[in-house]
Amino acid sequence: MNVSEYVWHRLSEWGLSRVYGYPGDGVGGLDVALEKAKDKMDYVQVRHEEMAAFMASAHAKFTGQVGLCYATSGPGAIHLLNGLYDAKMDHVPVVALVGQQARSAIGASYQQEVDLQALFQDVTEYVALASVPEQVRHLVDRAVRIAHTKRGVSCIILPNDLQELDYKDPPLAHGATHTGVGYAGPAKRPEDSLLRAAADVLNSGKKVAMLVGAGALEATDEVISVAERLQAGVAKALLGKAAVPDDLPFVTGSIGLLGTKPSWDLMKSCDTFLMVGSAFPYSEFLPKPGDARGVQIDIDGSRLSLRYPMEVNIVGDSATALAALLPLLKQKKEPSWRGEIEKGMKEWWATLKARAMNSAEPLNPQRAFWELSPRLPDNAIITADSGSVANWYARDLKMRRGMKASLSGGLASLGAGTPYAVAGKMAYPDRTVIACMGDGAMQMNGLNVMITISKYWKQWSNPRLIVLVLNNRDLNQVTWEERIMLGAGKTESTQSIPDFAYHKYAELLGLKGIFVDNPDRVGAAWDEALSADRPVILEAYTDPNVPPLPPHITLKDAKNFVSMIPSEPELGSVLKNSAKELLTSVLPGKD
Repeated sequence: MNVSEYVWHRLSEWGLSRVYGYPGDGVGGLDVALEKAKDKMDYVQVRHEEMAAFMASAHAKFTGQVGLCYATSGPGAIHLLNGLYDAKMDHVPVVALVGQQARSAIGASYQQEVDLQALFQDVTEYVALASVPEQVRHLVDRAVRIAHTKRGVSCIILPNDLQELDYKDPPLAHGATHTGVGYAGPAKRPEDSLLRAAADVLNSGKKVAMLVGAGALEATDEVISVAERLQAGVAKALLGKAAVPDDLPFVTGSIGLLGTKPSWDLMKSCDTFLMVGSAFPYSEFLPKPGDARGVQIDIDGSRLSLRYPMEVNIVGDSATALAALLPLLKQKKEPSWRGEIEKGMKEWWATLKARAMNSAEPLNPQRAFWELSPRLPDNAIITADSGSVANWYARDLKMRRGMKASLSGGLASLGAGTPYAVAGKMAYPDRTVIACMGDGAMQMNGLNVMITISKYWKQWSNPRLIVLVLNNRDLNQVTWEERIMLGAGKTESTQSIPDFAYHKYAELLGLKGIFVDNPDRVGAAWDEALSADRPVILEAYTDPNVPPLPPHITLKDAKNFVSMIPSEPELGSVLKNSAKELLTSVLPGKD
């Protein structure tokens, strides 16, 4: 084997079987070798390297495996960065292979020569430049192992001339190292003393609140058992939306600006706080320091007591730690507080329904999500993009057991929803995948990714991949941030974006396009999309001035809203829709 052939061979020995990438002369040897390795390495050709990195990040999120992407030198490598930062900030393992100019040209300001080690230094846990074939084995082994162990990004830089040299094992000599494959096992059981200390805190609490995140996605049973034992309410960080099902009456849904009022109430009235597998960033939505005793469990010790001053900190895998903690917890009798949580959730779902049914011009965006929620197929995979669409995704969609859901969390990058959907579909071709997009994200990356979908969809055992596009001609989340956070009216020059016939674009690609602007047709549109024999763009022509209300409106928010009135170009629509939303928050179910 030459070096390139060995790289794909070694990665397959690690169990990696899919790579997302784009060719170029900087990775010519890898391109040729990949064609020969089709029996063990599935190649997904993207339209832009950023999509390859997003897909690798999403692959890691949905499967728990190491994601893999590759790109050529210079511009291709640079394009990877946004998706790699998504993986870094959401703590998932990704390996990136990038090309480089010939070794003899490095340092000569050669065409497309970029200092790639410096470029990738911040985003990676490990970055290394190969210079001789004897290095390649340990570079691959260390890149995969470090990405997996540290749940971060690794990068191997392969000069293009090296890629075509004969591969050689390292010699048994001074200055050489000999590595092997093999992942580390799950985290060990936490120390008994820490478990006892945590149990003492949790057993003494009368009002226990739990917050679970992405680290609890594989600990659903353990989270539910602990919550039942403690009679706790359970809120979810956005990346943990699928960690526990929403049909449990004590699950209060998302937390934060995109969260629910019951989650706000839960955090502000608890006396004991258990945080599991989350680095949720917004401390103002957590209990006030000193109001609640805290226990935190996280696989990464550096994130303990980062958002709230915890009394007991435990490093460990969520499922392992909770299972070890459970026998030490005393069964609490159902307190009146638990009943208040469940009552609050019933009222909240009624409020969301009332908001979704409010009229708008021409269509309320919440209606699209409210009608989708009961129609979600079993084991569906749902992705969402950043923007106001994330509000409706976070609040209106009820997760059931077996579903998967994710988005760009820590980076909150625009344009991740469609590449995430492709990665989900490639990993689970038998499942229905639904991407929830705003029109800004669709214009940024989504139209590009639809071409990739058109290239591959006939390979899938279940052809259903639906891209919901909220066409509101507005960069909506930022517009509302200007109104509420800055006290300024919509700045049309920066916020208004072109109208585009997304459903017709789908048809141009040989896919199915559906258009809806009538609230009474939304349910039928979803039924049509979910029964289609090919991927669909469902374009909902929505009102940009339906406010994504936060769960708690501060005096500052209210003052800013009043301050923006003189400069708001769409004032009548903004005031009318805001009044409807506020009224249904007070009187859910009333017209």
